[in-house]
Amino acid sequence: MLKSILMLSIALAFSSSAFAKTPDNQLSKEEQSAGWQLLFDGKDMSHWRNFKSETLSPKWTIDNGTMLLTKGGGDILTKKVYRNFDLQIDWKISTKGNSGIFVLADETGSMIYSHAPEIQIIDNEEHPDNKIDSHLAGSLYDLFAAPTTAHKPANNWNSVRIRMQDKHLQVWQNGISTLSIVIGSTTWNTLVANSKFATWSNFAAAEQGHIGLQDHGDKVWFKNIKIKEL
Repeated sequence: MLKSILMLSIALAFSSSAFAKTPDNQLSKEEQSAGWQLLFDGKDMSHWRNFKSETLSPKWTIDNGTMLLTKGGGDILTKKVYRNFDLQIDWKISTKGNSGIFVLADETGSMIYSHAPEIQIIDNEEHPDNKIDSHLAGSLYDLFAAPTTAHKPANNWNSVRIRMQDKHLQVWQNGISTLSIVIGSTTWNTLVANSKFATWSNFAAAEQGHIGLQDHGDKVWFKNIKIKEL
């Protein structure tokens, strides 16, 4: 009997550790070994700066282990540029709020979105820009709509994974695939031609770029931002 109880305790301990969640803003040993790096550790935002600036606005603050944007903080981007990568990020949007995650961002245009595709962050239920499905959360903005099953209400945490390899862009939101497309393909070009970006010079033309986070005038939180270069 004692042996059985001991074996059961060991099994339960193993089961608990196997399914234990890594604490926020930290890397597991497996992630460290695989080459993942944190872009936010819950304590500082040293990997980030404002668009066309060497500094970061004080309106981007740290709030209980999250990156919190209050109105007027401005768009920000990573100090480093990335070509092929796997990115994970958790976000939470305020009621009626709007924001976004940019890839292939550069600073040659007048705005951070001048050339950068955007994965949309929005309150699907109450924000007025919710009439077009490709403008909803998890969508590639104005190009490709995310499934409704990937959406969560405002003030809930969402987990997004963005993978780019050889211009193949893949996105998952809350574990659900929302996009898989090759930038520059005929399918991509058709989508762009039928979008607001049809006449935007050099849209998504770069081979590499910054990761960007949008200030759309609304409160938004980010955490667990990690990236692996491929």
